[in-house]
Amino acid sequence: MASANMAQDLSEVDTVLLDIEGTICPIEFVRATLFPYAIQALPKVLREKWDDPDFKPYRDAFPAEARGSPDALEAHVKDLTEQDVKIAYLKNLQGYLWQEGYEKGSYSTPLFDDVVPTMQKWHDKGLSNSIYSSGSVFAQKLLFGHVKDKSSSNPGASINRQDLIHEWFDTVNAGPKTQTGSYAKIAEALVREPAKILFLSDNVTEVQAAMEAGMRTIVVERPGNSPLLDEDRTVYQVVQSLDQIDM
Repeated sequence: MASANMAQDLSEVDTVLLDIEGTICPIEFVRATLFPYAIQALPKVLREKWDDPDFKPYRDAFPAEARGSPDALEAHVKDLTEQDVKIAYLKNLQGYLWQEGYEKGSYSTPLFDDVVPTMQKWHDKGLSNSIYSSGSVFAQKLLFGHVKDKSSSNPGASINRQDLIHEWFDTVNAGPKTQTGSYAKIAEALVREPAKILFLSDNVTEVQAAMEAGMRTIVVERPGNSPLLDEDRTVYQVVQSLDQIDM
């Protein structure tokens, strides 16, 4: 169903800021593939790399009570994952764990069909695409570095499309996604007036925060997302595909 409100005049927009999960990538991929892979890979990593210099920064970012032993850390990670807690130290560890799966070809990122063509069109027109996700910047780059190759029958076959992205933002370098100040900080980092930035997300609370920072916003409604309220459809412009955005 189309949004009840009128489409916006986006002629002044020169930057698109995109969420990932539920906006350009199915929520199901994150929750049914990436989260379980991290949980499955974690015990072996804790056994073999507990004191490894490369792993220690991830371990030591957790609260003291959680990093007392491998078992304690594993239990804490499982608990946070089940609750889908969006906290930086968990997101950083997940990116570390996902890397092996991507590099082994265990999976690749299934972006919605409209995403790459539309982002490429915006890029070719001179618009700048940036990402803002609760997942770490490292994990964001993994996702775009291993986009599913739809010409291949191999589920792990991928293409690197990091070339589509100008800047990467997460809760560490920008702040929480539901806080207006985070969007002001991103606009400052991009050296853009907020009104020239279009933020796209499936999360109405995030969209409201971006609106309050002065950004243009559109809610993206995708299969598998939580249903929007009728009231939301009267307040926000809603699309079901990026190619419905007239820019």
